[in-house]
Amino acid sequence: MSYPPVLDPCSGSRMFYFDKSDERVLFGDIRRESFSLKDKSSKTGSRNLFINPDEILDFTALPFAEDSFHLVVFDPPHLINNGASGWLAKKYGKLGKEWSKDITAGFSECFRVLKPYGTLIFKWNEQDIKVSEILKLTDQKPVFGNRCGKTSKSHWLVFMKGPEA
Repeated sequence: MSYPPVLDPCSGSRMFYFDKSDERVLFGDIRRESFSLKDKSSKTGSRNLFINPDEILDFTALPFAEDSFHLVVFDPPHLINNGASGWLAKKYGKLGKEWSKDITAGFSECFRVLKPYGTLIFKWNEQDIKVSEILKLTDQKPVFGNRCGKTSKSHWLVFMKGPEA
């Protein structure tokens, strides 16, 4: 089967994409839902949040063959302490009690479906868990990365898969 060159298995509301319907990306997520969130900056006092993936996917068990994608964007939920009904949990999703097992499996699956010498872009926010703890969950090493955001808690890390087939 032929897929677009890019996989985002936890795309959520596609918030960092310039084109939220970019045909080069297969947008996946474990949920399909929409919310009306309070927003003081909006004229109506609220804004709509849509999580509408191309495919329902569990990033711990991706239904794709090995070496299927040139680029994988791995932006899993990063919250463990936020209430299930809070707007942050609605926007980003929430990790369960087995979060370290899930993230370990997610890294493994993302690298499995990545072509040799393919690129994995990993995004993480240290709201609840330090990026140093997350990096212990994969044997892969990032090539480079960047901190950003008001409090420098968000990290963008770039990995490259090795030549193994």
